[in-house]
Amino acid sequence: MSEPLALVPLALAAGGGRIGAAGGDVYDAQQLVAAGLTLLQRSAPLVRALSGKRSAILLPTSPAYLTALAASEGRGAVLVNPLASPVEIEYQCRDAGVGAVFTIAPLAARIPAGMPIVLLDDAPRTARVVTPDRTHDVDLGSHHGLSIEGERDVRGRDEEAVIVYTSAMRGVPLGAVLTHANLLANARSTVEAVAQSADDDVLALLPFSHLFALTVTCGAPLSAGGRVRTMDRFHPVRAAELLADGVTEVVGVPAVFHAMLAAIERRGVDLRSSALRVCICGGAVLPRELQDRWADITGVELRQGYGLTEAGPVCLFNRVDRPNVRGTLGVPFPGVDVEIMPPAEYAGEHPLRSLTQEAPLPDGARGEICVRGENVSPGYLGRAGDGLPRRGDWLCTGDEGVRNSDGTITFLGLLKPMFTRNGFNVYPRELERAIARLAGVREVEVTAIPESSREHDIRVRVRGDVTESQVREWSEAWLSAYKQPTVVEIAP
Repeated sequence: MSEPLALVPLALAAGGGRIGAAGGDVYDAQQLVAAGLTLLQRSAPLVRALSGKRSAILLPTSPAYLTALAASEGRGAVLVNPLASPVEIEYQCRDAGVGAVFTIAPLAARIPAGMPIVLLDDAPRTARVVTPDRTHDVDLGSHHGLSIEGERDVRGRDEEAVIVYTSAMRGVPLGAVLTHANLLANARSTVEAVAQSADDDVLALLPFSHLFALTVTCGAPLSAGGRVRTMDRFHPVRAAELLADGVTEVVGVPAVFHAMLAAIERRGVDLRSSALRVCICGGAVLPRELQDRWADITGVELRQGYGLTEAGPVCLFNRVDRPNVRGTLGVPFPGVDVEIMPPAEYAGEHPLRSLTQEAPLPDGARGEICVRGENVSPGYLGRAGDGLPRRGDWLCTGDEGVRNSDGTITFLGLLKPMFTRNGFNVYPRELERAIARLAGVREVEVTAIPESSREHDIRVRVRGDVTESQVREWSEAWLSAYKQPTVVEIAP
């Protein structure tokens, strides 16, 4: 294979890092990647299932994610949120042409019937491959590492690495394509901006299906030779205890830091004498009050960043070699260009298209945050006109901001029809489209309810001959856990 380190799994394995569940076994990244390659070598049914197709990964945040990425053999892997409903999973698998899904037994029931699956509950020791005609176990334990030769800083391949469904502004989620070049560029930029090294011990709290987690809490520290501790489910008290137990870096969304701060105060956890050096927040607007309280209580700055799935994802960050400018998104990430331009139009029913090139606006002028760089996705799987538009080689983010005189960017709000909940994107049109399919529903309106700890709750107003319980049951069957309505209002 020419330039093996141009593939994400092999590049991460070459970094020499380690990853393990908090309180569990710790594995060399090389061992986990070797297990994935061994799985392909020893399972002809899996190779046949993936022939000419993509894979999908439905896993909690765990070391097995690396095994699944490696077993995807460089092809596009659909990263499925563990909170997704069976209907959403079926849509993503069908839309992306998925041939097999890597998962664990507790999640397997959500996968479409008849779809080949690979159970990685015991990875990297064994895997179970289940196809419609047979089930067989594969021993993965005979390979404990890799011998990889190649340039460590080689540019990644311009081929699909992962597919992440997002941008449901028109009601239908789109599969954003991220290449090996996109992900490796953003991981290397993270290492530089966060000053990561082999001495770092990173606590991974967010799902790896979210690129913020996959890049910042997995790809970057492993490529730098560091250690990653994973939590398959976020527990605020346990996370707070881990921060005092050798963790040097923690990454989360505002809701996570809200919960950890409450646990730290309640338990009296002392972090001022700990190894903790970097705290990173993204995924949603970070309240200045939370930023101030975190620094006052822990003694460590809470540094805000900014990104989006279509950009691999990080574009802006309050990097560690500069003073933290609270209340801002920081400065452009290494290798990423960021400008403020006249806003695109996101209202109406017509698909968005490429726009004419515009000159950047001056400092202090409100406009749309636009980005370009090696981290930016080449596009979507079909229906690209429904996704984020472009101005030449600039990606329009759908977010409003302003550049300050010190070069930092301040977030001013959303231009696109979307809001966040616990760091996840919620698109009203997607929820309205799903609920409108319920028999008896004539009209649906979804709006955001501001909520300090979760960013927003969800209000659903329905006109029709249905009950609240019917709407809730339908939503549970069709929509992810974080898209469930908080308030349901029924009008005849």
